[in-house]
Amino acid sequence: MTQQTKAGFVAIVGRPNAGKSTLLNALLDFKLSIVTHKAQTTRKRVAGIHTKDNTQIVFLDTPGIIKPDYEMQKSMMTYVASSVEEADILVVLIDSSTYNIEKGFDELIQMYLENFKKHKILLLNKTDKLDDKKALLPLMQFMQKTGYFNQIIPISALKKDNTELLLEEITKLLPESQFYYDPEQLSTENQRFFVSELIREQVFYRLNEELPYSTEVLINEFKERENGKWYISVEIVVERDSQKKIVVGKGGSMIKEIGQKARKGIEKHLEKEVYLEIFVKVRNDWRNNKNMLKSFGY
Repeated sequence: MTQQTKAGFVAIVGRPNAGKSTLLNALLDFKLSIVTHKAQTTRKRVAGIHTKDNTQIVFLDTPGIIKPDYEMQKSMMTYVASSVEEADILVVLIDSSTYNIEKGFDELIQMYLENFKKHKILLLNKTDKLDDKKALLPLMQFMQKTGYFNQIIPISALKKDNTELLLEEITKLLPESQFYYDPEQLSTENQRFFVSELIREQVFYRLNEELPYSTEVLINEFKERENGKWYISVEIVVERDSQKKIVVGKGGSMIKEIGQKARKGIEKHLEKEVYLEIFVKVRNDWRNNKNMLKSFGY
């Protein structure tokens, strides 16, 4: 008798820097989502597929929930809304080391919870930052009283504390279903997407303050070769000429550094040697241009 398979979608939501991408990478035991110290690193939805035995969990890593100020951020929030709509289970992350219960429950997160009628799991993340775990008790009590959550689990996505427990709980809750994807598949995104993300990760690491938020990475050419290095041509898009000068750097020093660091990550991800060529282009106010955003995949 064949064993019945289970499968479903799990949306991971929370404020910027709550640790959503770190959690996805920990659950998959593979670096799929880029992670930096800056908020709003994730701009699009990243689907990560965890398949084990008779169970397939499709995790949807989403941009941090914010009140949008411009068109690109509005597009980012549509990824959150559509992921929640598709999900069988909703996983909400909060940073347990900084959450202030005196301010009450987060209204922006509340908006998504009230419309979601299925199983909701709250993760109190970053417990590794707490000197005393007893500090979690008031937060857990506060969250339980909201009545929003079916389960509350303290975790550290960074240290992988309780991530196995989370997988076990999700597995119990999944509906009986055929697998949605090939068991060997790790994501629904193509290699071009991950290459552009790995370059954007270096942009976020190496450029200061607000400048990374004005940049986008586009793949112009992606040539796979049987013999020799794969050829990848990339544009880093900025909004102003002054930003272009900073991204290029004195004598091309900054763009060279970004390229060298990104190439190492790309080669590790693709398991292929690559020749990476990067150009910097100015597209005025692209973050507020709907047509341009659409062409950029938003």
